[in-house]
Amino acid sequence: MPEGDTVFRTAHALDAALAGSVLLGAEIRHPRLATVDLTGRTVLSAGSVGKHLFIHFSGGGASGSDDVGDISLHSHLRMDGSWRIGAPGARWRAPGHQVRVVLSTTRAVALGVLVHDLAVVRTAREGELVRHLGPDLLGAGWDEDSVAEAVLRLTAEPAREIGAALLDQTVLAGVGNVYRSEVCFLLGVTPWTPVSAVDAEQAVRLCRKLLLRNATRTVRITTGDSAPGRQLWVYRRGGRPCLRCGSPVRSAEQGREIPPRFAWFCPRCQSGPQP
Repeated sequence: MPEGDTVFRTAHALDAALAGSVLLGAEIRHPRLATVDLTGRTVLSAGSVGKHLFIHFSGGGASGSDDVGDISLHSHLRMDGSWRIGAPGARWRAPGHQVRVVLSTTRAVALGVLVHDLAVVRTAREGELVRHLGPDLLGAGWDEDSVAEAVLRLTAEPAREIGAALLDQTVLAGVGNVYRSEVCFLLGVTPWTPVSAVDAEQAVRLCRKLLLRNATRTVRITTGDSAPGRQLWVYRRGGRPCLRCGSPVRSAEQGREIPPRFAWFCPRCQSGPQP
């Protein structure tokens, strides 16, 4: 599943390509939304909240008075979704049967490929779709109150494994499997360490710092080294030498997800329970 920085970057690319343009065509290939007509509306902006993506449209449009009021198109990438942007008339860079949204303007065509949780809602009510989330690590309104709220949520279950807690979007919005492993490495604890044994505020600030640093990068870096094979401390480095101590990096399943999700760790650099 894409991390919050990937969704943030996708939203900014959609905003740059579509904002300010009138939709010449709009197709949502979902049975429940097949009759929704966005044609004629102006794209106002695109943005993200955690791993959720919203595209905002002006009121009015082709369907007449019933469409008065700004509306938003919600989507989630989950494991396999993406948004792809191309030039008008260009060949699609995705199989047609995988394309679930087509938004066309004079400047660009945006394709929602295998996107999930599609919904069209009044912009004024889009917050209802994400109100269950914890503080958005890449939110423009992030402040010390956000830190305090995130710490409160993270420490609500002291016995919970820190790796599982970091992946919980109701605790922090934006952390995925990459950052789960990388943050635990930088904290010096295994992902199976109970939250009570971790500096929760340090964990929250580190999550925010890493996502913010990578929000505009196409290659994610947590080590400070951009050389191939050295950008990440432990993620997907199972069996390879730890970049810090040289010990073989290990991996193991954590959580009950299907398919299972693996966490990576260095058994020497990280203290705490190990599977």
